Amino acid sequence: MREPGGNATGVFQYFGALGGKRLEILRELMPRGGLIAVLSNPTNPNAEDHLHDIEAAAQAMGQPVQVFDASSEADIETELAGIAEAKAGGLLVADDPLFTVQRAQIVALAAQHALPAIYYSRQFAAAGGLFSYGTDVRHIYRQAALYVARILRGANPADLPVVQPTTFELVINMRTAKALGLTIPATLLARADEVIE
Repeated sequence: MREPGGNATGVFQYFGALGGKRLEILRELMPRGGLIAVLSNPTNPNAEDHLHDIEAAAQAMGQPVQVFDASSEADIETELAGIAEAKAGGLLVADDPLFTVQRAQIVALAAQHALPAIYYSRQFAAAGGLFSYGTDVRHIYRQAALYVARILRGANPADLPVVQPTTFELVINMRTAKALGLTIPATLLARADEVIE
């Protein structure tokens, strides 16, 4: 148990706080607007905060969004069908461990329904998802390893500040863009950290 007044240390990773930026990136692909669906897991304790960030960004840019809740594999299939029925022009997948585990299912359903989608982890783009924008996890792991090394060399963990990520990566899967018949704007391609051909 931590003593009152003690300091915490570690490496912090952004998840839901990047929802507004993901919405902005997806909207660049949809210059004429249209509904953007947000797939969220309501059982995630952070879901409300994540959705608040996305909805605040949507309101600021005048972008209509609709939340679709999924908390199981079966829900994902049902909700993606509902998103297609709602004629959403794009899909933003909110951060959630269930969605990471079910990424192949989500990517396949987005392709089946011809939905341009943005995700929170490069794992989705590598699995065939259109875009991902999030913390560069490799950088986070390096930071954590450096902290471990410092502690093993005798540094007091209470003296080490919590490190926040400064490196974010935009990954674009061009194979998926071509399959969806999409032209990725040059401005978006120029900002990409990785383009999967």
